[in-house]
This record gives sequence, structure tokens and C-alpha cells, in this order.
Amino acid sequence: MNMHRFKTIAFAMTMSFGALMGLQAQANTVDAVLKVGQAKTTAAQKSQQKVDKLAGETGDLLTDYKTVMKQVDGLRVYNARLEKQIANQLKRIKDIETSIDQVTIIQRQVTPLVIRMIDSLEQFISLDVPFLMEERKERVAFLRSSIDRSDLSVAEKFRQVLEAYKIENEFGRKVTAYKGSLSIDGVERDVNFFQVGRIALMYQTTDTEISGAWDKEANDFVQLDKGEYRNAILKGLRIARKQASIDILKLPVSAPEAAQ
Repeated sequence: MNMHRFKTIAFAMTMSFGALMGLQAQANTVDAVLKVGQAKTTAAQKSQQKVDKLAGETGDLLTDYKTVMKQVDGLRVYNARLEKQIANQLKRIKDIETSIDQVTIIQRQVTPLVIRMIDSLEQFISLDVPFLMEERKERVAFLRSSIDRSDLSVAEKFRQVLEAYKIENEFGRKVTAYKGSLSIDGVERDVNFFQVGRIALMYQTTDTEISGAWDKEANDFVQLDKGEYRNAILKGLRIARKQASIDILKLPVSAPEAAQ
């Protein structure tokens, strides 16, 4: 009887141990499954992080690409404009080179022209009303001396001649008073000259006793009637010196000759 109970107990313990072993095996299996799932989840998270990182990098690359393409388009427009500017500059360089080739020819033509202009100016002054003769002759002499100067360009010499012509032209519109000397009845006298453009040139001695005017036909100065023109010339001198207001004056002006 005791042996039977011992066997029964032993069998029961054996069954219990087997059940425990089975439960332990099931537990190990579940842990393994959970570990595999967790590993997959971790791997999936890492993969997702890589995907997110790649997506971000791809987005950045796309943004950079769009920016670069905008710059490329801008450079294309800029290069097109530069090509036009370069073409215009090349054309201008060609024109300048052509002008440089012609400089020598132009210089050879301008110098004789300047000389002829000086000759004409000198002749004009000698035939003109003889006002400020010393100043005008000195200007012509200066122009002649400039022709042979190596430190002056042809353009500067031409400019000087044009300036002299401009001064002569302005004389025709000026009313001027200046001091000088004149031989009157064989005696050198100090006089005041009164110039009205190129239509009249008069003088009056400093004591106002003698007055005269340039006579184109006689090609010399002639004395005027003291009572008729003395005060008019005296007032004209004051007007020219801006010492009196402009007024109408009775002066000895030669009338132009009628055409034949």
C-alpha cells in the first residue's frame, strides 16, 4: 500500500515537473518572439530614421538645385548682355583704330589750314578799322609762334586760332574806351579812343580840346568840329566805361555806299 502511494506521488511529481518544463519552454518561446518583434521594431525605426534623413537630404538637394538653376538662368541673361557689350566694344575699337590710322592724314591737312587762317586774320586786321592794333597784332604774332611749338598738339593750335577769330568777331558788338597815343599835327598826343563796334572809331585828347574820327576813304584820322562832337564823344567815353547810362549819341558814322 505504501509502495503504491509512493508511486502515485512520484508520478504526480513527474507530471508536475513535466508541466513546469512545458510552461518554461513556452515562456522562452514567447520571450524569443518578443525579442524578435522588438528587434524588428528597432530596425524599422532605424530604417524610418534613415528614410527621413534621406528625404530631408533629398529636399535640401532639390532646393539647392532650384537655387542653382535660378543662378544659371541669371548668368545666361548676364552673359547674353555681356556678349552684346563686347560686340559693341569690338566695333568701337575697330572705329578707333580706323581713326588712329587717319590721324596723320588729318594732321597734315590741319596744319596748312591753320597757317592760312592766321594769314587771313592778319590781312583782315590790316584792312579793318585800326582799334587796339597793338593787342591784335600781338595776338597774331603769338599764333605764328605757336605753329612751330612741338609741345602743342595740332588740335590746340587750331583751338587758339578759333579763339582769336571769336575775339575779333566780338569786337564788332562792343563799345569800348581805351587810352593810347596819336600823332596830331605832327605832335604825339595822349588821347582817349572811343570804339563803336566796327562802324566808328573816334578819339579825343585828354584835355578834350581836339576830337577826331577814322575816315575809311582817307584811311586816316580826321579832326572833327569841336563844338559839334566834343560833348557826344565825351559822353560816349563815359558810357563805354559804364560811368553813364546808355543814351542816343550824335556821332560821325560813315553811311554804307549804295550798290551800283
